Amino acid sequence: MRTALAVITALIVFPLLVGSVLGLRSTDGGEVAVVRDGGPLDDNRVRQVIDPGSGLTWTGLWSSVHSYPAQQRFYTITADAKRATALGVDVVTVPSSDGVNLGIEGTFYFTLNLDHETLKTFDDKYGTRTYRAQNDQSLHAWDGDAGWSAFFGQAVRPVIDNALRSQIGSLRCAELVPSCGLLENATLKPQDGNTAIVRVQDAVNASLARDLPATLGGEFFTDMRFTLAHVTLPGEVQQAVNESLAAMVAVSEAEAKVAQAEAEAKANKARQDGYDKCPSCAEIEKLKALPQGITVYAPGNPQSVVIPSR
Repeated sequence: MRTALAVITALIVFPLLVGSVLGLRSTDGGEVAVVRDGGPLDDNRVRQVIDPGSGLTWTGLWSSVHSYPAQQRFYTITADAKRATALGVDVVTVPSSDGVNLGIEGTFYFTLNLDHETLKTFDDKYGTRTYRAQNDQSLHAWDGDAGWSAFFGQAVRPVIDNALRSQIGSLRCAELVPSCGLLENATLKPQDGNTAIVRVQDAVNASLARDLPATLGGEFFTDMRFTLAHVTLPGEVQQAVNESLAAMVAVSEAEAKVAQAEAEAKANKARQDGYDKCPSCAEIEKLKALPQGITVYAPGNPQSVVIPSR
């Protein structure tokens, strides 16, 4: 039994050791690898790029392999602190032109440029330094999801935040969240906040397409797209809006009751004026209102209406 277990372990571990020692490396479908020379007689330059889903590839002895995500990635922005995580979900608030801190709900989609020369440049610029993660650990961009998130947070997120700040900061709160207008006026004017959100989204996309390559120093991302889902108000502001809406509903209900009472009063007055002009009409209306099956009707008598019992 022990012999069989030892054989199985050797079959699993030995190829890994050989690959490590002899400089063999493969990639799965979701990663691309940049290989840098690292032997005692070698420089530290990029040796080669291994495409996603490759078989075992010779990388040279003692080379270092930097693996990056090859599939589409996304970066989520939220206004809900409970949803924030260390790996790609951040809380972002941006002030409007009238000073209201608006919460942003959206997602930035992108893919790392897999062109070999572009990847080599990317690794030279961003794969040879470390980034501070949220746990204060220093990580490379190729140190798994945590390392990639640390790189993204320090190198890319400021550009996204600046684009959002620039576009949303040029609009008033009520243009993005129509109910925000209640804080300025007692009435709620009809506005289409979706139009402004689409306009901001398009402007942010145009800004990122221009600013990210300029800031990062290359076309390192492709298929970039930012989707702005919606904009939220701070808790205390939303509470004030809710109270204003409740007050408006109460006023509307009171006005409706007043209007109903006035209408009933006018109807009663008109009816009475008609009876004054036509006394017999009033008697006819009384007769119509009598229950079915009466045997005696004597106006002026307290027992004027008699209905036989069965």
